[in-house]
Amino acid sequence: MGALNGVRVFHGNAPAALAGHPPVARVDGGDRIVLPAPVAAGPHFFRLESENGGIALVGERRPFIEGAPNFRDLGGYETESGRRVRWGELFRSSHLGRLTERGREQLLRLGIRTVCDFRTAAEAEKMPARFPQPGEARRVHLPIQHGDFEPTAVYERILRGDWDWISEEFMLEGYIESLEREPGLWRRFFELAAAPENRPLLFHCTGGKDRTGTAAALLLLALGVPGETVVADYGLSDGYNAPVRRAMFDQLRPLGVDLERVAPYFTAPESRIRALLAYIRQTYGTALAYLTGRAGVPEETIARLRGELLE
Repeated sequence: MGALNGVRVFHGNAPAALAGHPPVARVDGGDRIVLPAPVAAGPHFFRLESENGGIALVGERRPFIEGAPNFRDLGGYETESGRRVRWGELFRSSHLGRLTERGREQLLRLGIRTVCDFRTAAEAEKMPARFPQPGEARRVHLPIQHGDFEPTAVYERILRGDWDWISEEFMLEGYIESLEREPGLWRRFFELAAAPENRPLLFHCTGGKDRTGTAAALLLLALGVPGETVVADYGLSDGYNAPVRRAMFDQLRPLGVDLERVAPYFTAPESRIRALLAYIRQTYGTALAYLTGRAGVPEETIARLRGELLE
């Protein structure tokens, strides 16, 4: 990296908050920027403006949202054409039922307008989301269920020793089923994401790894992000969910549960999303072909999505 000369640094809790405020720093020489103390409570976005008119927006991949450990921004990923996904527009997360008040305030600062919830009605009833409250944002329920399988019964079934059904094959089957059984749902999701009045948009399920992982993969692929980047983004869930998973395993271990057998349900191995991408290639050729064909997403919706979300 070359020397940074005449670069002004602006800070805000959301991209929209970067305008109209004085810079928090100016850099004249050197190849890095070190800011004094935390400039404000997170999340954090920075705009770098150079004297020659260059502008770069930088966000946090995982802005700390208290009570939502698997929360992250899909911004910043580079497409195959060299463009980048805009920061602060699309967020993915685990469920929002354990948000603290601070976590709620952090989401409010992001200016989220729409929340898409992929959980079943039973899941949403068992763990009601603490965001959005009335008047804060629009909530759209887009339930995805794996056959007759009800996610709210998993813990009780495991405690009864009923875990023979858990396998990597079972988990992948759910991903594929969501594509084949719910094409209309994916069309609706893309219509919501493409409309600027709905963004910033947050989508989530319970753990934020399976249904949410499928949604994120379809979005990123539609935007032209390479498959390997999609796989890497998916794989972040295993690390982000690790504390929750350890706590659950600590509860199950003394009860004689075979943790190795039940692990596929609680993990997100990269091999799983690779298998889904392989299925899409073998069946449809590309994710875009699935979306515009099987799911019926209009090509103009994809074009609008790219026009709005790539820079």
